[in-house]
Amino acid sequence: MNLALKDIRHHFARFVLTTIGIGLLLMIVMGMGGIYRGLIREATLLIDSIGADLWVVQGGTRGPFAEVSRVPATLEDRALAVPGVAQARRFVSHTIQREYRGRPLRFVVQGLAWPGDRGDWIPVVAGRPLRQAHFEMVAERSLGLPLGEKLRLGRDVYEVVGLTQGMVGSGGDGLAFFTVADAQAIQFDVPAEATRLERAARRARTEALDLGKTQPLLLERSTGPVSTLPVLAPPQVSAVMLTLQPGADAAQVVATLKTWPDITVYSSAQQTELLLSGMVDKARRQLGLFRVLLIVISTIIMALIIYTLTLDKIHDIAMLKLMGARNGVIVGLIYQQALLIGGLGYGLAYWLGLFAFPRFPRLVVIEPADLLSLAFIVLGISTVASFLGIWKSLGVEPNKVLS
Repeated sequence: MNLALKDIRHHFARFVLTTIGIGLLLMIVMGMGGIYRGLIREATLLIDSIGADLWVVQGGTRGPFAEVSRVPATLEDRALAVPGVAQARRFVSHTIQREYRGRPLRFVVQGLAWPGDRGDWIPVVAGRPLRQAHFEMVAERSLGLPLGEKLRLGRDVYEVVGLTQGMVGSGGDGLAFFTVADAQAIQFDVPAEATRLERAARRARTEALDLGKTQPLLLERSTGPVSTLPVLAPPQVSAVMLTLQPGADAAQVVATLKTWPDITVYSSAQQTELLLSGMVDKARRQLGLFRVLLIVISTIIMALIIYTLTLDKIHDIAMLKLMGARNGVIVGLIYQQALLIGGLGYGLAYWLGLFAFPRFPRLVVIEPADLLSLAFIVLGISTVASFLGIWKSLGVEPNKVLS
């Protein structure tokens, strides 16, 4: 190691620049793995936080996290009648983007099945949970909405009564919690002119029917609000979440629900698997490919640097051989330098990551297992990178010192 340290002091500037470059590359490699784990955590955060045992979705679909699912809100009452079901909650979730103080504000509107679900499971870090059935919201802190802020969404104004942290959707957008009724009002809000045109179109269709001509009262009813028309169903929800009673047989509950032809039932584990095998899978493969490319690039760069350093030492290596130094001493000199570059670059990558990763727009999760695996990868990179320099040094003849 003494020879390696002496040579490093002789080429200190090159060694420092090489270490910094390798450290930056390794930080990106580390970040790629952290971004992938962050994607998984963000994608599954809502499913894990809600804690439902079963998800009842539209028949023939894969649930609201994989595709569009629509079920009637009355399914909540039907599910409660199944033996073994303790609680049924409607699930409404959609993403909106609005203008807020001159900047775009994008977030996920998450509906709580009020009054059964008041959001007690939400980690509120400031303010309080929802206490009213309408016009209140709990927002994720990253949205930049202060407590007491009033936000107009559709025709209504909602007050921020609580702030949460770390609650984001699968796309990385912050969550905002409303009651289901408010979430649906936001989702299905249309301009007043569109409502007027739709009512006029309903009246025209009714007038074209014989029933509309013989019963003029129907013409008046057709121009009223949708909620007053018995032939039109209320807005549908995305899914119904079920919580089973303690000791209930989940298989028996699922078997009962499967006899209903209009719905499909999934466990929380199955919903998570559907989510990860769909949206997250392509991101995982793409990040993995970039990670492999960066590892290859890091190996090539280290190999070229070690080879260049070896060329600069040709005269010194020939002198060592002329003095009787064994090949092991020469190999150790080069290999130790490669290990120092890799080890210091790894430490630099970790140190830079502590400051950089928390400031990324998406969550970056670095686990101890990832750090350990990357340490072994760096060891392999250093070993492979030293081969070219070792091969060159072993081919140096002692009489080279005379040239």
